[in-house]
Amino acid sequence: MAFFAGLVDAVAGGGGLIQVPALFAAYPDAPPATLLSTNKLASVGGTLNAARKFLRHVDLPWTLVGVAIAAAFVGSLIGANAVSHFPAEPLRKALPFVLVFLLIYTWFQPTLGDAHAPKAPSHYQKFKALLLGLVIGFYDGFFGPGTGSFLLFGFVRFFGFDFLHASAATKLVNAATNLAAILMLASLGQINWLLGFVMMIANIAGSQFGSRLAIKYGSSFVRKAFLLIVSVLILKSAWNAYF
Repeated sequence: MAFFAGLVDAVAGGGGLIQVPALFAAYPDAPPATLLSTNKLASVGGTLNAARKFLRHVDLPWTLVGVAIAAAFVGSLIGANAVSHFPAEPLRKALPFVLVFLLIYTWFQPTLGDAHAPKAPSHYQKFKALLLGLVIGFYDGFFGPGTGSFLLFGFVRFFGFDFLHASAATKLVNAATNLAAILMLASLGQINWLLGFVMMIANIAGSQFGSRLAIKYGSSFVRKAFLLIVSVLILKSAWNAYF
């Protein structure tokens, strides 16, 4: 499952849909926080590997992406620390509706993400990158499902990236949020290092395959994968929240 999670995540995000349920099924008696942090440890290797592959083929505006990475790291630290103090249930209930909005908006904007026309790194754009990183970083540290999809949509909609460049930027920001959450939860002793590293090897192998598919077939392929993954995530999150 870690292999398939790495493949899916490298294309358009959503690997957690595969990896997290597999962990909970395989280790039903383990503390949830331990399984979630182990999932992030397994994912971070594949995410960084996919980013490395993408960056050989795309150029990113590092001023904007760097701001988003730093903000996401801080946001994820805050979110991971907040898990023990605030209930995640309101987010669980709201998630399907937010994802439906993303799906409808992207579906009815057929040219969204086709052309790569990144906006100049003005102070306003840097502020938007800061806000995107902080908000999605907090969300990933606190709750997590759909983080890659939210980041992918954010880079396309707010910064003028095509889906391929947005996928590359998403991998870097997502790696930062995963790393921050790992550090926070590991400091509390909530992680299975051996299992996480073994799964990481499989996740990296999957990300190799997935990133090759994305690079070979381009933005239109990533867009279709994004729509499919968001649709599945809507069904999965609605089932978890209400049934």
